[in-house]
Amino acid sequence: MSVTPAREHHEEECWPFGVSRTPTMSIGSALGLLQQEFPAVTISKIRFLEDQGIVRPHRTPSGYRTYSQADIERLRFALAAQRDSYLPWAKIRERLDELDAGGAGVPAPGARVVTEDGELTPAVTRSRMTAAQLAEAASADPALVEELTDAGLLVTDAGSKYPPGSVEVVRAAVELAEHGVQTRHLRALRAAADRQIDLVEAIVAPVRSHRSGPGSAGSRAKAHTLATDVSESFARLHTALLRAGVERIV
Repeated sequence: MSVTPAREHHEEECWPFGVSRTPTMSIGSALGLLQQEFPAVTISKIRFLEDQGIVRPHRTPSGYRTYSQADIERLRFALAAQRDSYLPWAKIRERLDELDAGGAGVPAPGARVVTEDGELTPAVTRSRMTAAQLAEAASADPALVEELTDAGLLVTDAGSKYPPGSVEVVRAAVELAEHGVQTRHLRALRAAADRQIDLVEAIVAPVRSHRSGPGSAGSRAKAHTLATDVSESFARLHTALLRAGVERIV
C-alpha cells in the first residue's frame, strides 16, 4: 500500500525530526536492531506497539510491514520508557504526542537513532538526579520531594540520588495534591506497590536464578521481560478496579 502525500507530510511533522522516514527495513530487520538494546523484544511485541499507535509502518503492495529509521527510534523510545519508568502505554503515547508537537519539556529516555548504515549511535545514559534536579524535572516544590522521600514513596541510592522513574511519582503526587490528596494518604499506595513487587519478585526468581553460565545474558533479559509483563498486568488490574469503583460512585 503506497503512502499518500498527506500522510507523508504528517509523518514529517512527527518526532524524531530530521531522521530518515524511508521504509527500508522488514520487521525482521527492525527486530534485529531493537534486540541490540532490548534482547527480549519479539515480533509480536513490535506488532503490539503498532496496535498501541506507537508507530505506523509502511506496507508493501503485498501487505508486508516495512520500517524506517524514524520508526525504529519511536519503537525504541516506547520500549525504553516502559522499561525504565514503567509507564503505561497511554502515557507513552501522550509523551510521543508532546514530542510530535515539539514539547521541549519531554525528554527522550536515552534517545538515539539509527545511522544510515544501520548502526545504532551511542546511547545517552539517563542519569540519576539530586533532590533539586528531581523537583525541577517534575516542576514541583523541593519540599514535596523531601516529603515524599520521608514517606517512602521515593527511594534514593547510596549516593542520595533519585532514579529517573521518580519524576513520574512526583508529577502524580503534584496532580493529586491539587485535589486535596496529601502525602500521608499515599503511604497506602506505597505499601500496596511493595506487596505487588514482592509477588513480581517471586514470579521472576526462578528465571533470574539461571543467570550463571553461558545463557546468563538471555536469562536476565527473560527475567526483565517477565517482570515488566507482570507489572503491566498489575497496573491494568489496578486501573480496572479503580474504574469499576468510580462507576459505582457516580
